[in-house]
Amino acid sequence: MTTQTVTLTGLRAVYGSGARRVTALDGVTTSFARGTFTAVMGPSGSGKSTLLHCAAGLDRPVEGSVMIDGRCIDDLGEDELTRLRRDRVGFVFQAFNLVSTLTAAQNVELPMRLAGRRPPARDVVAALDAVGLADRAGHRPSELSGGEQQRVAVARALVTRPAVVFADEPTGALDSAASGQVLRLLRGLVDDHRQTVVMVTHDPTAAAYADRILLLADGRVVDELTGGITAAVVAARIAERETVPEKSAVEPSC
Repeated sequence: MTTQTVTLTGLRAVYGSGARRVTALDGVTTSFARGTFTAVMGPSGSGKSTLLHCAAGLDRPVEGSVMIDGRCIDDLGEDELTRLRRDRVGFVFQAFNLVSTLTAAQNVELPMRLAGRRPPARDVVAALDAVGLADRAGHRPSELSGGEQQRVAVARALVTRPAVVFADEPTGALDSAASGQVLRLLRGLVDDHRQTVVMVTHDPTAAAYADRILLLADGRVVDELTGGITAAVVAARIAERETVPEKSAVEPSC
C-alpha cells in the first residue's frame, strides 16, 4: 500500500482567456504522505487555494494528474467524484459552512445524509467527542462560539473517516485562543490517528504546527521547509523570498 495519501503530478490550472488569462498552477508536482501535516503558504494569487481545491477534487486542472488514496481521479465522472469526496476526503472551510437551523450533531451527519446514508449515531457522537464537543451535540451554530463552530466543521470532515483532511484557512475567522484549539486538534489528528492533513494558511504561527511547509509563488512550488519549523523560521523564510530574486525550484517528484 502506498504511503502517499495524495499525489499531484504536473498540475496546471488556468482561468479566463485572452488578456484575462491567469495561470493559477503551473506544473505543480508534489505529494502528501500518510500521517503528515503540510501547510501550504504563499502570497495572494500564488495558487495555494487552487492547489487545495484541485487536490481535493473540487476543481479539475487543465493538465496533470491527481491521485487520492491510491485512486486516480482524473477520468472520474461527476457522480463517482462526488462519492469519492464524500467517502475519502474531508474539507474544512474558513467560514465554517454550518447550516444555522441544524444542531451540531445534525451538521456533522449532513454529508452522509446528502449521500443517502443514515450515519450510525455512535459515529456522530464519536466525531463530536474527538473535537471535545460531545456535550454540545444539541446546540445550533448561533449557540456556539466561533471556535466551537469550527470544531463542529472539523467533526463533520472526520465523520466519514476520510483518507485526507483539507483545511482552507481554518483559523482565519478565529481569535488566537480559538485558533490554537483548532490547530492543536488538527495536529492531534496526525499524531494520534495517523491522519493526513493539508492546510492553506497565511499565518506563520498556524504553519508552525505542520511537519512540512510548501511555499508557492506564481503557481509553482518555490520552496519547502521541513524540520525545526517555528513561526519565526517561517516568517523569516517568507521575508527572504520576498527580497531575493526568484530562483527556479526543484520540485519533489512522486
